[in-house]
Amino acid sequence: MADRNVLVVATVPVDPERLRSEVRERAGSGARVRIVAPASDVSPLQWIASDEDDARAEAAEVASRAARAVEPDAAAVETEIGDPAPVQAIEDALRTFPAHELILVTPEGDEARWLEQDAAAFERFGLPVTHLAVSR
Repeated sequence: MADRNVLVVATVPVDPERLRSEVRERAGSGARVRIVAPASDVSPLQWIASDEDDARAEAAEVASRAARAVEPDAAAVETEIGDPAPVQAIEDALRTFPAHELILVTPEGDEARWLEQDAAAFERFGLPVTHLAVSR
């Protein structure tokens, strides 16, 4: 499984060992990993006012924590703050990062409704998708 690229899209923090284990299971040691944290915690009022600083800071922290979790086993790790819409963030990342696997980290329950609403988008990506539901 050498030279595997794993795209991790994390909308919430995840247990570091759980994420490390999933990446290792999907791609083995030495994978290249890109962590994308959508700045998705933006209220409509914040979006209208272009006040996304808090959401971007939170996303940066989520990405940084996820990167620290996978760094010991990865060949390379990159992080970025993605589009507030998770599916758009995935599409943007895939333009420059040819992933072999996609790992989605979302909260459990209704907060991750977009997964069901955008199920067709995941088929279009043509990648194996692993979903890690995290309790808050």
